[in-house]
Amino acid sequence: MRWAGGRSSTNVVDARGRGMGVPIVGGGLGMAVLALVVYLLGGDPSVITDSVPQQPAAEAPAQTGAPDEGSQFIRLVLADTEDTWNKVFKDEFGRDYPEPEVVLFTGAIQSACGFAQAAMGPFYCPRDRRVYIDLAFYQELRDRFHAPGDLAQAYVIAHEIGHHVQTVTGITGQVGEAQSRAGRAQANALSVSQELQADCYAGLWAHHADRFRNRLEPGEVQEALTAAAAIGDDRIQRATRGQVVPESFTHGTSEQRMTWFRRVYDAGDIDACDTYGG
Repeated sequence: MRWAGGRSSTNVVDARGRGMGVPIVGGGLGMAVLALVVYLLGGDPSVITDSVPQQPAAEAPAQTGAPDEGSQFIRLVLADTEDTWNKVFKDEFGRDYPEPEVVLFTGAIQSACGFAQAAMGPFYCPRDRRVYIDLAFYQELRDRFHAPGDLAQAYVIAHEIGHHVQTVTGITGQVGEAQSRAGRAQANALSVSQELQADCYAGLWAHHADRFRNRLEPGEVQEALTAAAAIGDDRIQRATRGQVVPESFTHGTSEQRMTWFRRVYDAGDIDACDTYGG
């Protein structure tokens, strides 16, 4: 990606190595087993962590000093998503975009949604409107899922920011209410729609980054599509279970994730992200 002239976001909290990691007591084994869903890039991790004894969420201290390469990349990507969504909110909704924070951590951390381990992968917590990520995830993305490249890494952040957009526009609450009244199959289907919409919102960011700020280089869209395909429910289930169980999907197939990212990347229209209606 081309970052020359790009600004760095100030909405990054670097909690690595500052005592924010917490041991998982009385449930660590269950958390470890949930490595099966490591890279699904989901929304609220409280569906997993609420079974673990909770403590009040602590405010992550900001790390001082010059950002390292990894954190600087996050700051650049986050700033670019801010530029996109500030414009979209102004043009489409006539209001300001409430910018979220990204918290960098190592190993484990306590969020307003509960305790979380790096094994859960990056996640967005709607209760404190923060994205949490252990940068070691990117090595796994490259080595285990064969999805290298700047745009593949940026897609991870853009997807989680998509969950933030869903929260501040009321979609997350609406989906949660619908799921509370639905059976398991329908609730899973709603989860899939919500995740695919976050993929679509990531595609909208990529559209703006490319068309308005000339950030993307030739071939980089394929990097994002490769990352989306690598974390499809069908591919992960086939790798971890040896079989695919569609009724248990929560994030969508590889093909669905690629399709929704590409659809709005090409169209550049947020209305194309109606994953619930068709």
